[in-house]
Amino acid sequence: MIDTHCHLDATRFDPDRHEVLDRAWAAGLHGILVPGVGPENWEPLLAMSRAEPRLQVGLGIHPQLLPDLPPEQDEEHLERLDALLARGGAIAVGECGLDGPSAAGAPMERQVAVLKRHLELARKHGLPVLMHCFRAHPALIELFKQEPLPEAGVLMHSYGGGADLARFYIQKGCYFSFAGPVTWAEARKPLDALRVIPPDRLMAETDAPDQAPTPHRGQRSEPGYLPRVIEGMARVLGEPVEALAQRTTENARRLFREAFPPPSL
Repeated sequence: MIDTHCHLDATRFDPDRHEVLDRAWAAGLHGILVPGVGPENWEPLLAMSRAEPRLQVGLGIHPQLLPDLPPEQDEEHLERLDALLARGGAIAVGECGLDGPSAAGAPMERQVAVLKRHLELARKHGLPVLMHCFRAHPALIELFKQEPLPEAGVLMHSYGGGADLARFYIQKGCYFSFAGPVTWAEARKPLDALRVIPPDRLMAETDAPDQAPTPHRGQRSEPGYLPRVIEGMARVLGEPVEALAQRTTENARRLFREAFPPPSL
């Protein structure tokens, strides 16, 4: 199994990161994708990946971080991101995207401009994009209608936009990853979306330390909980857990161009 979105560098893992990883490998994971969210963590993430090949990284600027970054430095940060991607070591661009609640501190116009540059860099470097979209789907759809998407693909992370929106993103060639909310009792929209997504576009994640699946909801999530997410997805799809685990793993390895070593290594 591959966790396609886990913030392993989050401070909530500082006390026991090694134990968290031990539990993940023991749970059957053989790969974790750690998305960068801002300029300060790009270099540490690259170092983390060099030290452990089962940990791969994306590099990007999360829209929720934009209110804390001076707008006049956006281009400087993006030029540095371009240089780091050219150097190699990252398997994706992101986490990046649009965030409705962050518009008070980072207007949507700025968010869209920064996201456009991420898409440009993904096209330039031949990398897929880790896409965040929360309460901002109209703006993202408008951008996707205007902007060419990277040939390497766009992964809609922790998708919760419902089936109708999913159909638009499917038509655009996007991939989809689901997290702990598919196991929550009140879940509706992500389950409806899950049922319409083509089997070869589907992946799983924990979004740890957030969005812990049942029965850990409300606690810190961790990558070792990925089997619970896959169990929840399998229940909705009416598929054997083992078959879905294998398929989501194969899909992740294909999207990320075999960046993760096979389990035997």
